[in-house]
Amino acid sequence: MDMGGRYVEKDTGEREMHRGLKNRHLQLIALGGIIGSGYFLGTGYVLSKAGPASLLAYLLGGIIVFAVMLCLGELAVAVPISGSFVTYAREYISPAWACGVGWCYWITWVTYVPSEMIAAGIIMNDFIPAVSTMWWAVLFGVIITVINVASVKTFGEMEFWLALIKILALVMFVALALLIVFGVIGDGGYIGTAVLLGNGGFTPNGAWAVLLTMVIILVNFQGSEIIGLAAGESKHPDKSIPRALKQVMWRIIAIYLVPMLLLVSIYPWDKASLERSAFSAALSSYGLDWAGGLFSFVILTAAISCSNSGLYGCSRAIHALARENMAPAWLGKLNEKGVPQNATLMSILACWVGVIAYTIDASETIYTYLLALSGFSGAIAWISICWSQLNFRRRLESEGCSAKQLKFRTPLFPYLTYFGIWSQVACLVVVAFTEDLRNSLYLGIPILVLPIMWYKLRQLKQKSAVFNEN
Repeated sequence: MDMGGRYVEKDTGEREMHRGLKNRHLQLIALGGIIGSGYFLGTGYVLSKAGPASLLAYLLGGIIVFAVMLCLGELAVAVPISGSFVTYAREYISPAWACGVGWCYWITWVTYVPSEMIAAGIIMNDFIPAVSTMWWAVLFGVIITVINVASVKTFGEMEFWLALIKILALVMFVALALLIVFGVIGDGGYIGTAVLLGNGGFTPNGAWAVLLTMVIILVNFQGSEIIGLAAGESKHPDKSIPRALKQVMWRIIAIYLVPMLLLVSIYPWDKASLERSAFSAALSSYGLDWAGGLFSFVILTAAISCSNSGLYGCSRAIHALARENMAPAWLGKLNEKGVPQNATLMSILACWVGVIAYTIDASETIYTYLLALSGFSGAIAWISICWSQLNFRRRLESEGCSAKQLKFRTPLFPYLTYFGIWSQVACLVVVAFTEDLRNSLYLGIPILVLPIMWYKLRQLKQKSAVFNEN
């Protein structure tokens, strides 16, 4: 790092990643990873737990995400390299911690991506029952592998259009829901706040339910950190990344809060469930049955999009681990197009194992446990981002540099940074005292700690070997 706080990457003489991501790609990547099939399918679960107050949970979750993204923005502009928070954690926290966070993050995505592929397979199996869910899932796995191995520009273009479909679907829902609220369409007449405040009021299950659902909602927001992983492959990161990150909060409001407010205004919360998309069920209840088929298509694109961005994120994470000597060296190699092909193929192979496991396990026990892991490891990754940014600023100060030299600075430092850290620590405490969510800690803590222990033991062996040679 030079005196301006800019990271100077080592010249190894090897291939480098191509900066093929444009500003419009980054704008949609910032959203594509957080609008998965879980948002369209899982919203019913959130509503059933907190009722209309789930809107507050989305708001609190959005504020946390915004704080984390601002911290990430400062780091990504000052240190625009692929590997993002894994490299930042090594540089500004400790190599051992970076090893644990990196492997935990990779394992999370290679277990979460198959769930999205299975969701896409289930939808296609409904349309074409002759082909089993597993074969559809494998087909989608092949497609996203080709997209990710082809070139980063191909990935960015595909993600742009897939994310655009999801956003347009939500815009359509908002327009239809507004017409329903004011009695323009449907047979309910003017609704106003009758549904929103009926059936127990705004907080039918109490304030504690809001905190519980906020923890679950943070899982839905995971994927926004992928924009940091894309920093090393974006054109003009000092301009495009701040622009994308500054708009995250407004887009969270537009994509999460506004649709949620209208959803709870037209659909009773006690009718919501996991069995069907709450958005589709809400529109169907007012005679718009065609919405079911349309939202099945949207959920399909959401699943493919989230799988696509998830594979991108985990392949870049394990590539960064390999470059930092925390994973086999062959995973750090790039092909002639500047793509970490080996890391991508390794990640998709692990995803296929997950698809087979989910298909064989009829009880869905594996699915439930592994999906719960994403909440823990996502929080650890985000805490690491804020922690790294805090230490980055401290290092600048110790070197006699001013934060004014940075092209992008986290506002309200250090208060916003501390908020990002401790709000997520509080979420993990809530998880520890919540029986339904505690499984994520049973899985997550060992997956985080074991790589840290492995790295420290390897360091001790290396030091011992050097000492014996001398």
